[in-house]
Amino acid sequence: MSGLQEFARLIDGDHGLVVVSVLRPDGTIQSSVVNAGVLPHPVTGAQVVGLVSRGDARRLGYLRARPRATVVVRAGWQWASAEGPVELAGPDDPLPGVDAERLRLLLREIFTAAGGTHDDWPAYDRVMAKERRVAVLVAPERTRP
Repeated sequence: MSGLQEFARLIDGDHGLVVVSVLRPDGTIQSSVVNAGVLPHPVTGAQVVGLVSRGDARRLGYLRARPRATVVVRAGWQWASAEGPVELAGPDDPLPGVDAERLRLLLREIFTAAGGTHDDWPAYDRVMAKERRVAVLVAPERTRP
């Protein structure tokens, strides 16, 4: 089983909760707990780790300046990580090939890849738009274990 397959398998172990780490301007690491999942990249189809970030999250500024991240998932004593370059897709972060409608669907896809379900998708879409949510797509250059 590849590292990314192991990562995807562990997502259900703790409700899609992962730790994402990014580099601050001073060289220190900023880590956050978020929900993430494995899904096809919306343009290339390659498997990526996706998470949704609020438009005002500090991590987005860090990722815009230094677009790399490490994401770690764990379930009990099992864990996996994915590290690599990041692409952003959002209202303030256009990604070629991802228009507003594709972004709306992509945010849903990431949510469901992380194990989320929703009874009112239009309400979900409204909240995502109001909070200027951004899709964060990590291309796994390195995976562990």
